[in-house]
Amino acid sequence: MKIFYCTILSLFCLSSFSQQDPQYSLYMYNLPVINPAYVGATENVNLGLLYRDQWTKIDGAPQTSTFFGNFKLSENMGTGISVIADQLGPVRETNVYADIAYSINLKNNHKLAFGLKIGATFHDIGLNNLTVFDPNDPFFSQNINSTTPNIGAGLFYFTDNYYAGISVPNMLNSVHLNANGNKLGSETQHFFVTGGYVFQLSKNVKLKPSFLVKSAFEAPLSFDLNTNVLLYDVLELGVSYRYDDSFSGLVNFAITQQLNIGYAYDAITSDIREFSASSHEFIIRYNFAEKARRIKSPRFF
Repeated sequence: MKIFYCTILSLFCLSSFSQQDPQYSLYMYNLPVINPAYVGATENVNLGLLYRDQWTKIDGAPQTSTFFGNFKLSENMGTGISVIADQLGPVRETNVYADIAYSINLKNNHKLAFGLKIGATFHDIGLNNLTVFDPNDPFFSQNINSTTPNIGAGLFYFTDNYYAGISVPNMLNSVHLNANGNKLGSETQHFFVTGGYVFQLSKNVKLKPSFLVKSAFEAPLSFDLNTNVLLYDVLELGVSYRYDDSFSGLVNFAITQQLNIGYAYDAITSDIREFSASSHEFIIRYNFAEKARRIKSPRFF
């Protein structure tokens, strides 16, 4: 039973790293968490809150809360901060990061930004709250708390009509759970590739396809494909597909020129649909500019 519980616990640890492998359907509005170079592409001061309830109705399923903020320091430099809190069963993980990015001007108003992400992961595993067959097992006698450093980097190429980015948010192999010399909970580097384009279909209608490719090194690829339609720079409707996992419906609404809210509903298609049919995600964003521009291109996501 000890081996069984350790195996389950290691799955919790390996599954809970939202910063490494974020399961975000609204990723196009949450790019600073994935790629630190994005903070050099935005204008004004931008803040956002995101909450994801994954696999609704499954007890102990992942729940992710994210705060992010970014602003320009100068014409070619931006900075930001992100806090990502995951709860998965007895495992709670909090990632705190500071981002900085520098962009260079290329031809025809094209820009390339270089970003660096520095921070730490606070890991809490509630072992003594578990119900076990052997209550005297010393492995489950106390909770585990650890703090480990993280560092990441990214590139972000953008214009007024499209963007492309690549990033590795965590470059360190940190160990969070080491039982008798066995590394049961450790991190693996992941990479992310993103891209998007804006097609001006008419004066008041824009088509905005985007994609996200993600994977651990030496592991199979996963990808998200998304298409949004922006109407009158106010209402955005979209559909998304996550490979071998789910279909999603998305909506984003500009309440004012500064305030936007969004929601995504995931219809599960993987085997886990036998236990949960859906996931839900909410986001709210605020732009502090006095006369903020409405969403017009990928760089203003």
